[in-house]
Amino acid sequence: MAQPAERLATYEDLFDLPEHLIGQIIHGQLVVLPRPAPKHAAASSNIGYELGYPFHHGRGGPGGWWILDEPELHLQGDILVPDLAGWRRERMPTLPETAYFDLAPDWVCEVLSPSTGQLDRADKMPIYARWGVKFLWLVDPDAQLLESYQLHEQHWLLLKVYQSAETVSAPPFEAIAFDLDDLWS
Repeated sequence: MAQPAERLATYEDLFDLPEHLIGQIIHGQLVVLPRPAPKHAAASSNIGYELGYPFHHGRGGPGGWWILDEPELHLQGDILVPDLAGWRRERMPTLPETAYFDLAPDWVCEVLSPSTGQLDRADKMPIYARWGVKFLWLVDPDAQLLESYQLHEQHWLLLKVYQSAETVSAPPFEAIAFDLDDLWS
């Protein structure tokens, strides 16, 4: 006798989650994770600071971007919440009225943790590639690394791994530079 089909998660499943959890729907399955640990949150916040003024606000940089923390992305059946994402304002002149985005970002940053690293690499990276996200950064606060990727023919091309006290100047934000060590403090 055939097994009954497993029910696919829906957007409404996210509404019932406690506020201290982050829910995502990946390949039809509800994935629930705790809020980020302090090192993870600090790295994410610091990247937002480094990019926010020059790219989001145009102070000390070219502007022209929306840089947002934890946006909810609705990419057909997948609902993803990256740590940070950016849209060029020429592609998305105004923010949507909805609580989510159905336009894939131009750049995504995932801050890795022991509980999310495999999910970010094995599941979310291919989804971002399928939807044409052009640039991806993976940041590992434990190893103190930043990996910069660019989409090339629907596959991720590793551009550079930044480590130790290196200066980061990575696409699509190579108009500025910041010290990698600043992300950990």
